[in-house]
Formats: sequence, structure tokens, C-alpha cells
Amino acid sequence: MRVPAAVRWLAVAVLAAAPAAAQAPGPPATSGAVFQPLLADPKEPQFFAAYLWERSPRLAPRLGSVGFGQTIGVASGRTWQVAIAAAVSSQFNLARPTADLMNTDYRVGLPVTYRRAGLTTRVQLYHQSSHLGDEYMIHANAQRVDLTFEAAELLVSQQIAAWRVYGGGEYVFTHSPADLKPGLLHGGVEYRQRGVLVRFGRMATGRLVAALDAKSFQDRRWDVAWSAITGFELADPAARGEGGWRWSLLLRAYTGPAPYGEFFRDPVTSLGIGVGLAL
Repeated sequence: MRVPAAVRWLAVAVLAAAPAAAQAPGPPATSGAVFQPLLADPKEPQFFAAYLWERSPRLAPRLGSVGFGQTIGVASGRTWQVAIAAAVSSQFNLARPTADLMNTDYRVGLPVTYRRAGLTTRVQLYHQSSHLGDEYMIHANAQRVDLTFEAAELLVSQQIAAWRVYGGGEYVFTHSPADLKPGLLHGGVEYRQRGVLVRFGRMATGRLVAALDAKSFQDRRWDVAWSAITGFELADPAARGEGGWRWSLLLRAYTGPAPYGEFFRDPVTSLGIGVGLAL
């Protein structure tokens, strides 16, 4: 049985990070991310499920999109962290009774983050590979694009009261298909309500969140993908800062090049609702 490339990369990442975690001085390793996950980036490792109404040349008019992912710290100090970020996300055709799997993306990376006051920097090397679902290939007579690449990412974010702004980019240094252009610019803004909007005793606290994320792709002649979310977040009342678990109920909107690997050159507009979980 052939082992998928993403699984091999994850195994290498774990083996490489384990000695560093054992030998790192300072505070013990933590599972929480120093660089908090981007709220509106559809490619950020996270747990989520969404129902989407899509308009695109090849995708179904109704999609179910699910993701499983987390950034786990393996070595850390007072201001820095080395982590493993891994995610799997899939899209299903909800317009068919069989809910055919259309696309799955596998992603694994090694982010290194540094924080100084409200300024946080993330440098990351990551691998992504994408695959068409068998049922979709049969029913649509579709041919798979061999999309797989390794990329370097740099993002810098600044927290200003309830607001967070961030910017940076990526460079793809190995890739298939061969004509894939390497550049990507990335930025956005987030709002997370300070304090508590509603309290559910000792069980949870609730607040409003909103975010806008933008990516400009050299491969698409610098066409911009816009992703926006807004909704309600429930958090662990015992947690400090952005730590602890968080549940969210979010409205989602997207327009631009598709964020689904096998359809990455298709234009997509979508609107939907989803739930998310951060640990």
C-alpha cells in the first residue's frame, strides 16, 4: 500500500520536532498556538463544518465543507514557539443524493512563531497535496490535476485592542503542475469583541467576531480572493487571553479563485453558514 505524501511529511515533522521538544529550555511545550489561527482564512488548520451555496463552473451548487486540523506546539519559550500544523479538508456535493466527495486537501507544516507585546510573526514551511474524489471523477468524467507543492510563508500580525491586522505572503519553491506561478500576497483584519456579550454561568462566555481575509495569486494574474466571516463565539470562561476551547457559529462569504485544491483555477462565489471548534 502506498503511503500518501502528506502522511510521510507528518511523520517526518513529528520525528524532527520531538528531540527539540525534549531538549528545549524554559517553559514546557504547550499545545496552544502563539500565533492565533486566522479566523477567515479557508486554508488555516482548524476544525469546522459548513453548508455552502456555490456559484462556479464545475463545483456543485450546494457543498458541504469540513475540515480537521490543529496547530500543536512542540517546543516553546516565553516569546517563541515551534509547532506542527496539520489539516485535512474536504468538499462534498450535497446536490446529489450520494453526497459525492469532490476534493480533499492535505496540509502539514512546521510554523515557527515569535511574539513581542502585540506583534506576532509566523514563519512556516509547509506541504500541500490535493485529490479528487472517486465518485466525482466517475460521475463527471473528470481528470485529476496533480496539485502538490511546498511553500514558505511569512506573516506578521499586530493586535490593537479588539482589532488584529496581519499581512505577508508565500513563495512556492517546488510544485506540480510545472506552470504553477510561485507568488502569493496575503493580508486581513479581524475583530474579536473585548469583554463578554453574554455569560452562560460557569459553562461559557459569548462574544461577537468578524474577519476579512484577502489573498492575491500570481498564478491568477494577481486576482484577489476575498473571504469574510461574522458570527458568535463561545469560549472557556476559565481561560486567559485567547487560550482554552472556543466554539463558533459563523456566516461565511467567499469570492475569488477556489480555495479547494483540485479546482484552484476556477472562479468561485459562495455564501454559507458553519460551525467551528478551536482547542
